[in-house]
Amino acid sequence: MPSNIVLIGFMGAGKTVLARHLSARLKRKVISTDEQIIEREQKSIEDIFREDGEPYFREIEKAVVQEAAQKHNVIIDCGGGVILDPANISALKKTGVIFYLSATPSEIYRRIKDQTHRPLLHVDDPLRQIEDLLKQRACFYAQADHAISTDGKSPQMVCQDIIDVMNVSA
Repeated sequence: MPSNIVLIGFMGAGKTVLARHLSARLKRKVISTDEQIIEREQKSIEDIFREDGEPYFREIEKAVVQEAAQKHNVIIDCGGGVILDPANISALKKTGVIFYLSATPSEIYRRIKDQTHRPLLHVDDPLRQIEDLLKQRACFYAQADHAISTDGKSPQMVCQDIIDVMNVSA
């Protein structure tokens, strides 16, 4: 039975915050794919996108996901675009249960509008970009084992939803 808890979703959906809460409640290690990439490359994701391009970033991301998926009893906090590569989903499903954390475009925008480290949102109309990207990625998010809306819910509430699904004691 898969033992990892895998969190996917758009930037600002709450993956990182929720991973920390789950880690504290379940006493499990968190593997953040974005943090692993930053550590491996010794530069920010924004710098990787700007200097090396998105295709290079996605290749590094794929390697990080493959490594994370081989672990057991961990929480994997996936970067927003991990789901774009079917090989990532396949690897993650082998050892994990995938939870899609969703939020409305307006809620995502509210959460991240003041953040400058989001390279995909360096556009004239970020809310429209969020809406467009969510539509483009909907079929990828549909591959998750479970979907949980984070709108109007505290991290503790969403944690409990995941714990209930996983049937693990906290």
